[in-house]
Amino acid sequence: MTRWLAEYAWLPDHAEPTPDVLIEATDGRLTAVTPLTGGGSPAAGVEVLGDATRLPGLTLPGLANAHSHAFHRALRGRTHDGRGDFWSWRDLMYSVAARLDPDSYLALARAAYAEMALAGITCVGEFHYLHHGPGGTPYDDPNAMSAALVEAAAHAGIRLTLLDAAYLTGGVDGAELVGPQRRFGDGDALRWAERVDAFRPADEHVRLGAAIHSVRAVPAEQLATVAGWADRHGLPLHVHLSEQPAENDACRAAHGCTPTRLLADHGVLGRHTTAVHATHPTAGDVALLGDSRTGVCLCPTTERDLADGIGPARRMAEAGSPLSLGSDSHAVVDLFEEARAVELDERLRTRKRGHFGAVELVTAATVTGHAALGWGDAGRLAVGDRADLVTVRLDSARTAGVPPVGVFFAATAADVTHVVVDGRTVVADGRHLTVDVPTELGDSIAAALS
Repeated sequence: MTRWLAEYAWLPDHAEPTPDVLIEATDGRLTAVTPLTGGGSPAAGVEVLGDATRLPGLTLPGLANAHSHAFHRALRGRTHDGRGDFWSWRDLMYSVAARLDPDSYLALARAAYAEMALAGITCVGEFHYLHHGPGGTPYDDPNAMSAALVEAAAHAGIRLTLLDAAYLTGGVDGAELVGPQRRFGDGDALRWAERVDAFRPADEHVRLGAAIHSVRAVPAEQLATVAGWADRHGLPLHVHLSEQPAENDACRAAHGCTPTRLLADHGVLGRHTTAVHATHPTAGDVALLGDSRTGVCLCPTTERDLADGIGPARRMAEAGSPLSLGSDSHAVVDLFEEARAVELDERLRTRKRGHFGAVELVTAATVTGHAALGWGDAGRLAVGDRADLVTVRLDSARTAGVPPVGVFFAATAADVTHVVVDGRTVVADGRHLTVDVPTELGDSIAAALS
């Protein structure tokens, strides 16, 4: 058994953090979460043991990064000068995709996932479409790039949901994949499913899922094949949706409807589906997403970095769509920033304050994100759940004097001091225990760009 004594802990169904909480775990599961009474005196029947690790600050459940493209980390700081938009940025992204192989991708993803661990992320959803070798030729192992990501997450000490993405065409009009895009494609949805079926990692830290890259990349008549594969296997399904107005316009021109309606008509929406971005939905789209209980993953730091726009987060939540968070392109890896941006961007959009409270933001960053990735037993400090702990200091220049309930509006990833994943300490005193993150990021990015 392992014990921790949290100065403050955010417990389920509590409006604010609880002081002095004894947390116990066995075999990676929480076995007791016990608030202590005034000033650290034990509640009745609780023995104070000297082997409990003290966690000064606020302890949260593990954070879930529900949307990642690991290789995009190599672009940070390289796409920000000059003018342009999503489409010009995409050309730079393709230039990185053209260079990676399984070995270099393993090194880059290992460092990127370790950076996430330092930020308090205990589980990541990797929206994976960089499948094949140059020109689209499969590796001897057609899932070699998938295996590299699984190994990278294991080295970094976090859990992974590998969302294997079908990416079959270069536009809603069915244009063929060209250039680096050829590395993404499997020909058609049936061959995509055959490749994914052949990949069955036994590692306990990984689960599989499916993804439709977008309505630009999967023909309408093949959407149901991908969605049906995910449904038969009981796996989560993710899809980029209405990230750009141009996507909406192209879909209307080709199919006479919005991307959301196209997905609905082909059985893609539902409780096990997460729409990523949903930045430009119509009122009807919001209703379709909410009525079907399709989740929405917001990635505010990427959406603003790419000048995508600000989506109607409050309206989508009120319509019935559970909200989760992702760092997407990794322009920033900081779920505290992603969470507060949901509220702050809504203020910019509406010119009003007070749309999302602290509990809603914590929920989006923890339990909802894990559920969207197929880990329904994570994201809460509750008996029986996975022993994932993230401790944030309350005495930094950013958090000093801030009440614990205000941490998601004040802290950054730099304030994370301690991270436990499935009962194993991964980060202590702000340092990753197995990966030299700055060095490995620098080396792997240099290699990827060479």
